[in-house]
Amino acid sequence: MPETLYDKLMKLFLNRGFFFPSCEIYSDAPAGFWEYGKLGVLLRNRFVETWRRELVRRDDMIEIDGSQIMAKQVFVASGHLESFADPVSRCQRCGALHRIDRLIEEKAKIRVPERLRDEEIEALLRKYNVKCPTCGGALGPVGRFNMMFQVRVGGAGEEAYLRPETCQSIFVDFHRIYMTMGLKLPFAVCQFGKSFRNEISPRQSLMRLREFYQAEIEVFFNPKKANDYEKVKTVADYKLRLMPRDQEVTEMTCREAVESGIISNYLSAYYLALIQQFYEKVGLDKKRLRLRQLGDDEKAFYAIEAWDVEAETSLGWIELVACNYRGDYDLSGHMRVSGKDLTVLDDGEKIIPHIFELSMGVDRSIYTVIEHNYLETQNRRVLKLPYFLAPIQVAVFPLVSKDGLPEKAIKIYEMIKLDFDAVFDDKGDIGKRYRKMDEVGTPVCITVDYQTLEDDTVTIRDRDTMAQRRVHISELKETLSNILSISHSHGV
Repeated sequence: MPETLYDKLMKLFLNRGFFFPSCEIYSDAPAGFWEYGKLGVLLRNRFVETWRRELVRRDDMIEIDGSQIMAKQVFVASGHLESFADPVSRCQRCGALHRIDRLIEEKAKIRVPERLRDEEIEALLRKYNVKCPTCGGALGPVGRFNMMFQVRVGGAGEEAYLRPETCQSIFVDFHRIYMTMGLKLPFAVCQFGKSFRNEISPRQSLMRLREFYQAEIEVFFNPKKANDYEKVKTVADYKLRLMPRDQEVTEMTCREAVESGIISNYLSAYYLALIQQFYEKVGLDKKRLRLRQLGDDEKAFYAIEAWDVEAETSLGWIELVACNYRGDYDLSGHMRVSGKDLTVLDDGEKIIPHIFELSMGVDRSIYTVIEHNYLETQNRRVLKLPYFLAPIQVAVFPLVSKDGLPEKAIKIYEMIKLDFDAVFDDKGDIGKRYRKMDEVGTPVCITVDYQTLEDDTVTIRDRDTMAQRRVHISELKETLSNILSISHSHGV
């Protein structure tokens, strides 16, 4: 069987230290837990900083960092203890437990809606003759498995849970944030951090994890004014790549989508525009990106209206962001269970704010950015990330490892390493060192040669064009800053 693009990327991740399985030296290590190595951490940090710049700062959002362990009552109010469950089936021969909707989707190449009843799933199981992937045995009745990780806190063993999404911190902290920050509707609160879901059968590395990163944004607003906020009109003519229910992908402006009723209000359209613009900025191919509208049988239990930002990959269409109009479900639920008043005054009217959510899966987004920017030719492999995203920004090489060139190159490396993520390498042929940097996406390679010793100029090489030019060492920092800035992300 020929090597797939996914297989090639997995080799790159493992061999270059981007990502690797947790506890991999132990045979009993559970699946669904992955570590970020040096290059993975640098890339993730740049991705998240771009999210902060293009969304958080652009929209004047409030960022918090909530606790990963939360009280049981939080998830009573949110509905997770009752409804956060996946359909499962146990093999009648080997006893293995499987998430059955995923098995059906893989076998039949169909989408199994989230709200499909157990008996309907069992009918699909029989129709497509789905068997246990472990041993080929028959699968038993469909049941439900709650994905919450339970923990016991303190000596009394008080019941609590690892959060399955970061947004619940935002909801329970809403009133304090509102009061202490002096806010007025609409406003957005966001959070980047880890969430935990006890997936039945996690697979495909970063695509489905039990411990994963989310970047979530919760927008609080008055539903009566969802079409009236001044800022939402700034994207009225921006074209979204929408896939309305039961239709093909079509490009239409935010104004057209709202006026035709495809999107319920301008505020939702505004944030859908921001998130699409973000993914274009970080290097996703716009033609392989879509905002797919979810049907009633697919939406999460709390959603009034739902759109998924999806990207096409070698693994199929991958959901990157769940965009949900949650109504007042969350604040009303926490008011009811906690007994605390979470209403606010908006122009003299006492209301429970509605919420529009952008819930991003960071790990799978990073994988997709890598895949969309990976290029192979006969001579080399290149990770053509936008320059501002590259994990290693600059590599410094002596042309050869003699005649004082390494010593000069080390001085240049020491000069720039506090301002840029740089590496020094003097091992092997200079061409192979270039190829290694191309493979991990390094935009600029600096070469110290014999002319450097004469006039203090160095060669800088562009990753994408392989063009080279000479720059004086005194101008090097300014030149690199211009090349690597978000507004000059390609070409030297």
